[in-house]
Amino acid sequence: MSEIKIALDWTVNTNHTGFVVAQELGWYAQHGLEVELLTPEADNYALTPAKKVELGQADFALCPLESIISYRTKARPFDAIAVAALLTEDLSSIVTLKRPDIQSPKDLAGKIYASYQARYEDQIVAKMLENDGATDPLTITYPEKLGIWNTLLQQQADATWIFDNWEGVQARQQGVALTSFRLADYGIPYGYSPVIMASEKRGLENGEAYRKFLRVSGQGFLHAKDHPEEAVALLQKLVPAADRNPGFLLESQQYTAEYYGSGPSWGHMSPARVQRYLDWLAEYGLETRKLPLSEVMTNDLL
Repeated sequence: MSEIKIALDWTVNTNHTGFVVAQELGWYAQHGLEVELLTPEADNYALTPAKKVELGQADFALCPLESIISYRTKARPFDAIAVAALLTEDLSSIVTLKRPDIQSPKDLAGKIYASYQARYEDQIVAKMLENDGATDPLTITYPEKLGIWNTLLQQQADATWIFDNWEGVQARQQGVALTSFRLADYGIPYGYSPVIMASEKRGLENGEAYRKFLRVSGQGFLHAKDHPEEAVALLQKLVPAADRNPGFLLESQQYTAEYYGSGPSWGHMSPARVQRYLDWLAEYGLETRKLPLSEVMTNDLL
């Protein structure tokens, strides 16, 4: 058996359904893989998922595309590379609780934003405000990552970044009205998030096992797309207790499944889309070193 560890970017949710399906139905084991799903609540995010790959504690991690760039451009670079995209589109938004004084991003000027402290996050959100005509900056706070959503609900922050298919659905189910702003609507070509990240060197050394893991995972996601009720029943075993409402999970699953891709295209990233994001980061000075596309992404393991 080949041992594979994947560090998830959050507590188990519908972005991770394919891994759960493949695990719970025994498909990984059938293909000679012993897979462990690592979740950040185990250490309260003391280490990011990508850091676990760098330290050799995981083979794969889920992370935003900018984590790849960050690792490639730091003082002692690590050969991080995106090997698959979980979703065909960016399903994230900057959100606020619905209120009359915030109708567009420019209205967030001077308000409090709860940040995950990701590489370009604060600058990206600031650029969204600027593109919408804001002249004053945000006030940035850095709560504990796993508690950020609650800072918005408890009105300790005015805005934060969420996944529409998880917190967005959760809010709707709970009758919490949100105002959402998508990055693409304000001139920011965000690319893919999350991506599956690996070490380029280890990907070459363990090519057969890594390809098998990605292929079986893709089958898990596509099975979930066609069998949402079964997927929810499997997911329900692993999500945090507070998220086990079957109605919520089914709505989230049905929302997300549309963006899993299809058949042999599962996981594939468009080089042109990734290049647009790299060009945008360089154009606005968020990244001074312009990486070649080959150091950021590959579809070769799919």
